Amino acid sequence: MLRAVRGGLLFGLLGSAAMPALADYVTVISFGGANKQAQEAAFYKPFKEVTGNAVVHGSYNGDLAKLKRMVEISHVSWDVVEVEAPELARGCEEGLFMKLDPKTLGNTADFVPGAVQPCGVGIFVWTTLLAYNQSKLQGTPSSWADFWDTKKFPGKRGLRWGAKYSLEFALMADGVAPKDVYKVLATNDGVDRAFRKLDELKPSINWWKSGQDPVRDLADGTVVMSSAYNGRIAAAQAEQKGFRMVWAGGIYDFDFWALPSGVFKKELAEQFVNFAGQPQQQKAFAENISYGPTNRKAVELLAPDVAANLPTAPQNIANAVGMNVAFWAEHGDALEQRFQAWAKR
Repeated sequence: MLRAVRGGLLFGLLGSAAMPALADYVTVISFGGANKQAQEAAFYKPFKEVTGNAVVHGSYNGDLAKLKRMVEISHVSWDVVEVEAPELARGCEEGLFMKLDPKTLGNTADFVPGAVQPCGVGIFVWTTLLAYNQSKLQGTPSSWADFWDTKKFPGKRGLRWGAKYSLEFALMADGVAPKDVYKVLATNDGVDRAFRKLDELKPSINWWKSGQDPVRDLADGTVVMSSAYNGRIAAAQAEQKGFRMVWAGGIYDFDFWALPSGVFKKELAEQFVNFAGQPQQQKAFAENISYGPTNRKAVELLAPDVAANLPTAPQNIANAVGMNVAFWAEHGDALEQRFQAWAKR
């Protein structure tokens, strides 16, 4: 693995490893669970082996309120943060995250389109999709229309708390083609249509906030179907033989590394982000959890059977929806406020 790190990067990284007296640590905040375990194997441990600098890891649920407070009082203790695309776009616009120097990322042409943003670089491609537990469900759901059909498939459903994802899934359940979801959602009538569809399912919804919640709820029968992160379900399938995933109608997106404004260990943070984007590290991550690499050279290194189970596999992405970051950056606050009011009714 370590031989794959080339040129200046290798020289710079090993240079710091040769001086243990100067060894330091970088604080990386990311989502927990199987994602954290895969990052530890692919990024954290190898980074220390190569550089001598440790990674101190912390988990969070994506709520950036704590980081905003740290930036406001100029006391930032997080060096690198994992964020989803809409939050990255809003945070970049609001000055919460630093603008990245593309030169610190290596050859940006190696990354899949959309992975390199002004304030962040993609870690992996993931999909939020329909998952179910075949051992607790009669029949085989294949669409969001099935997810909404409580007569054909009785039982509770799990959806991630919030307007994002819920509105898109509702429109697809109401017959909107994946390719047209954001065109419809960009209209007032489309938003009203999505909320009316959510009204139909509201009594049967079990809301979740942590990526591990659907795994637990599907396993114990709290819900018979749920939206879920593909990597979490894939990681659980070894023990939960009945877990199944429906790729059609899933929403794929990137998770990004971002550096908070006022980050104290800027150079070390940039070094970590560069390291995590190398092909071998990206390959190792995809082998530990079923999320697609953002470095295209990593795909060439993966075994065909591994690549086939990733969100980026042609058969998996064919009928999926790409998260529209610009839409949620523009309309997210208003739609989330409306969702909160709707949920309280």
